[in-house]
Amino acid sequence: MVGRRRRDDGGATIRTVAAQARVSAMTVSNVLNGTGKVGDATRRRVELAIAQLKYRPNSAARGLASPQASRLGIVYQRPSSTFVSAALVGALEGTSALGVQLMTCDSAHVEQHGPWEAMRLLVKQGAGGLLLLPPFAEAISGTPVLAELGVPIGTISTGHGLPDLLTVRIDEQAAAQALTRLLIGHGHRRIGFIAGPAAHSGSAPRRAGYEREMRAAGLAVPADLQAEGDYTFESGLRAAAMLLDAQDPPSAVFAANDEMAAAAAWTAHHRGIPVPEKLSLVGFDDTPLAERVFPPLTAAHQPISDMARHASELLVRAMRRPQEGPSPPDVVVGHGIVERGSTGPAPRNISGV
Repeated sequence: MVGRRRRDDGGATIRTVAAQARVSAMTVSNVLNGTGKVGDATRRRVELAIAQLKYRPNSAARGLASPQASRLGIVYQRPSSTFVSAALVGALEGTSALGVQLMTCDSAHVEQHGPWEAMRLLVKQGAGGLLLLPPFAEAISGTPVLAELGVPIGTISTGHGLPDLLTVRIDEQAAAQALTRLLIGHGHRRIGFIAGPAAHSGSAPRRAGYEREMRAAGLAVPADLQAEGDYTFESGLRAAAMLLDAQDPPSAVFAANDEMAAAAAWTAHHRGIPVPEKLSLVGFDDTPLAERVFPPLTAAHQPISDMARHASELLVRAMRRPQEGPSPPDVVVGHGIVERGSTGPAPRNISGV
């Protein structure tokens, strides 16, 4: 597992400041670094929380580093995603503890000009390393863009290690097998699957884990039990409707992320299908959304914030010691299965690998 979260001497973190000021961790970072657009009232609230909690960024570490080694860029899309929010918090905690500024590129710029231009822009603005959230790392791995950028680059939550990038991830296939095995253990035989997009390297092992465990139990995996999604709530609505419209609908659905699982729960509710009495549901990631759905979602847990924090720390180390490079290049951390109300009335934790 990744290490414990670093704290400043006063014990406060960006996360605790954000909670007290009732803002996002990114807003706290913008106030600290003088970046982004922050209203006067919000800025005063953040500054008051910083003073009350006696929060102090690690300015000593910042002073020892070169200007380029004091800035880490992060590239992402869909900022409203709970996965992205969790990753941003982890990256902010990791960089703040090391006295490094986390630089972001507006998601609208990423959508308009593409991720490669966003990476080039961040490096041009002084980023000494880049943390890419899925699926951007998969798209850049093995391309000449890596050499052109000339900075350490890492990512999290890939389906496998990438030979030329630092990766921090879980064993996605093992987690998917454990989820499927849980549903089979609850007596389900027709289990539907909502897949993620092919561009995300984690999508294939999640599907492979589902199919492998189904076949190991002697269960069929017909085409009408599988639907395609793209990790958005909207795609989950379409996929869930397709599965539930089947002539012989499934008694359980495994969605490859929490947002699509939440969409399946919404679809079941609006069709009058009680969860979990008539339909069990499981998700993947165990983001805060999993606990906001009713009933709360059983999900495979990957420590998104911790993975982003650890990746950020490794990238900063590589930025400050360029002769060593990012080491280790592929870090696999533990996962778990958290069982909640969407698969039965008695929530419990099942340890993962």
